Amino acid sequence: MQNLLRPFLDRWRLFALLASAAMLAAAHAFETFGHMAPCELCLKQRTVYWVAMGVAAACMAVVRLPGGPRWRAATCWLLALVFLASAGIAGYHAGVEWKFWPGPASCTGTSKIDIAAIKSLLAGGPTEMPKCDRPAWIFLGVSMAGWNTVASLILVALSVAAAVREGKKA
Repeated sequence: MQNLLRPFLDRWRLFALLASAAMLAAAHAFETFGHMAPCELCLKQRTVYWVAMGVAAACMAVVRLPGGPRWRAATCWLLALVFLASAGIAGYHAGVEWKFWPGPASCTGTSKIDIAAIKSLLAGGPTEMPKCDRPAWIFLGVSMAGWNTVASLILVALSVAAAVREGKKA
């Protein structure tokens, strides 16, 4: 297993950037091709991946500066924290979907559909944002937020493994 992971861990900052880009691409594909509009919490999950991409790119630059190699382990720990934040937001969203706890008032609850709302929609008016407590897609009993939690935790584990590996090299 160690030999299988070594190429990823040796270039973890680049892989973290690519993994974040892939997660964003998947989210946008579900939106574009699956016609699944994101809710407020979905957009927050995407924001963390944008942050992860920026952090990974900055970390790639930092370790190439004079004296930068001493920061290699720290950059991996920083990425672990970013992915841990991602897991937290995604886990919170999954819990909202399962009704374990209430979600933000701005994107949960019941809404009435009335004739005026339907007429507005047909006239090209604004539509309501998708609700955070209603999963748009479920695979093997797990929603997109749940799968994002799993993916984020894997990225945390790989970041920690890369940080430990970098620390042993120093």
